[in-house]
Amino acid sequence: MNENWDETYDVVVVGGGTGLIAALTAAEAGLRAIVVEKTDHLGGSTSLSGGGMWIPGNAVLREQGVADTRARAGEYLDNLVADTAPRARRVSFLDHGPAAVDVLRRCTPLRFTHMREYADYFTEVDGGSAFGRAIEPAPFDVASLGEREDLVRGGALAAPVPMPVTSQDYKWMNLMTRVPQKAVPRVAGRVAQGIGGKALLRRNYAAGGKALAAGMIAGAINAGVPLWVRSPLQELVVDGGRVVGVVVEHEGRAVRIAATRGVILSAGGFDHNLAMRRRYQSPVLEEGWSFGSPGNTGDVIELAERAGARLTLMDQTWWFPAIPPAEPGGAPGALLAERSLPGSMIVDGTGHRFFNESVDYMTAGQIMLGLDDGEAPHLPAWLVFDQQYRNSYVFGGGLMPGQPLPKGWYRSGLAHKARSIEELAGQLGIPGLVDGARRFNLLAAQGHDDDFHRGLSYYDRYYGDPTNTPNPNLRPLTKGPFYAVQVVPGDLGTCGGLLADEYARVLHEDGSVIEGLYATGNTAGNAFGRYYPGPGATIGQGITFGYIAAMHAAGRLGAATPDLQLASR
Repeated sequence: MNENWDETYDVVVVGGGTGLIAALTAAEAGLRAIVVEKTDHLGGSTSLSGGGMWIPGNAVLREQGVADTRARAGEYLDNLVADTAPRARRVSFLDHGPAAVDVLRRCTPLRFTHMREYADYFTEVDGGSAFGRAIEPAPFDVASLGEREDLVRGGALAAPVPMPVTSQDYKWMNLMTRVPQKAVPRVAGRVAQGIGGKALLRRNYAAGGKALAAGMIAGAINAGVPLWVRSPLQELVVDGGRVVGVVVEHEGRAVRIAATRGVILSAGGFDHNLAMRRRYQSPVLEEGWSFGSPGNTGDVIELAERAGARLTLMDQTWWFPAIPPAEPGGAPGALLAERSLPGSMIVDGTGHRFFNESVDYMTAGQIMLGLDDGEAPHLPAWLVFDQQYRNSYVFGGGLMPGQPLPKGWYRSGLAHKARSIEELAGQLGIPGLVDGARRFNLLAAQGHDDDFHRGLSYYDRYYGDPTNTPNPNLRPLTKGPFYAVQVVPGDLGTCGGLLADEYARVLHEDGSVIEGLYATGNTAGNAFGRYYPGPGATIGQGITFGYIAAMHAAGRLGAATPDLQLASR
C-alpha cells in the first residue's frame, strides 16, 4: 500500500441523509467516522420526506402497545416481495431494524411516536398490519443546532404559517372543514408551537423528515463526527481489489481520505439525471417531476459501477403522483391524500379511470407509466373533481379548502375549470370524459367501486373522509364548477442502484464482495424489490442498512472487517 493520504478515518460516509445513522453507529462503536456531502445542505431526501420509518418490531412500537411478531412481519414481506429482491436482505432488515432505532434513541435528542393506523400499503396480503408498523419523530427544535441550523435542508410538508406538521397532523389538516372538532384543536396546537416557539422562545420547530435529519445532525455533532458539505466524491481509491479510501473535492482542492474499515455510499439515487431516468425507466419522464434531493444525480452509482459494482433494479423508483411545475425550474406539487378523498377521480386520455386512485404512490406511478402491464403510459392523466371537493380539502400540499387554484396553473394548461363535465371534456379534448364520469358517478353513488375496488383496503381509507358514507373514498361528481388538474408520475427518489448483500456490502458482477465498500439508502437496490411495503419504508431501510453497514465495518456483525491501519503520509 503506497498512498499519500490527507486524512485518515475508520469509516467514510458519502452522503448526509440516512447515511448519518452510519456515522452515529460507527462513532458509538468507537470508530472515527466522517460524513462528506455533495450539496450545501445535510439531510438529503430524508429531510424532504414525511420522516416516517417503517421498521417492524422496534422498541417505540412495543412501548406504545403495538402487538406484532417478527414472524408475522416476515410473512408479510415474503408474501409481498417474493423473488423481486434477495430474501437475505429483508431478513437482515427485520433482524437489525429495531437495533437501528435504538441507536437513534440513544445517540440523538429525538423522540418518536407510533403512526397509529397508518396501515401497511398491502394490508390484504397475509401478514399485513392495518394498525401500522411505522414511527415518526416528534417536532424538533432545529434552532438548537445553533450556527449549524442553516445546514439542514428544508422540509417537505408546507403550511400557511410557521408550524411543524407531522403525518397525523397532515391527515387531520385535510379534514379541518369536515371534522373540525378533531382537526381544529390539533392544528391550533401546532400553530401555537410554531409561531409561539419562534416569537417567545426563539425556537424553530420542524417535523417530519427535517426533524429526523436535524436530530441526526445534532447527534453527529455531539459525537464529534466531522460533517463536510460541498464535498462531492471524485474517486473511489481501490488497492488490491479493496476500496481503501476516497478522493473528494473540498474547499477547492482534491482531498484524499483513507478509510481503514470501509466506505459507506449513501448518496441517494439518480432522481435528477434525466438521461439515466429515460435510459433505465421511461422515455416519457421529464425534468422537474422528482421530489428527491437536488444532488441526487447518480454520479456515485456510476463511480461504483466503474469500480466493478453490479447494478440492480435500475427500473425502479419510489413513484409519487404529482402536479408538474407550472414553470421551468419550479417544484412539483404533492398528491397524497388528494387521490383518496371523495368527489374526485383520475382519468387518462380516454376520459375513463384506469386504476384505484387510492393505492400506494409507488404502485400508482407504476400503473401510470404502464410498468405494471407493459402497456403504453396513461399520460396525460387528469385529476377531475368538483367544487364541493375543492371547498372541503387541502390540495396540492398547500392550498387551503376553498382557495382558488393558482392562475399560473390555468395559464400553463395544468388546470382547467368548467361549468359542466361536457364543457370540461371539450376543454381537455377528451370526449370520453362524459361517459367516464357517468360510470364513476354510478359506482360512487352505490359506494362500491366495481372497476378498481377503491375504498376497500385499510390503506385506501386512511386518507379518506370518515364523514362520507358508506365509502370514505367515493362520492359522485355532482355540482359544478368542475376542475381537471394534470397528474404526472413524480417520485420521492429512485430505488435501483448498487447490488448489496445482507450486510450492505456492494457486490461485483459475479456476486463476490467488493471489500471495503458498502451501499445504503437509495444508492443501493431496494431491499423490497418492486414494492413499497408501508409508510416510511424508504427511510426505514436506509436507517437500518446504515446501521448494519457501520456495525459490519466495526466487526460487530458477520465476518470481522480487518483494520488496515493506514497511516497518513
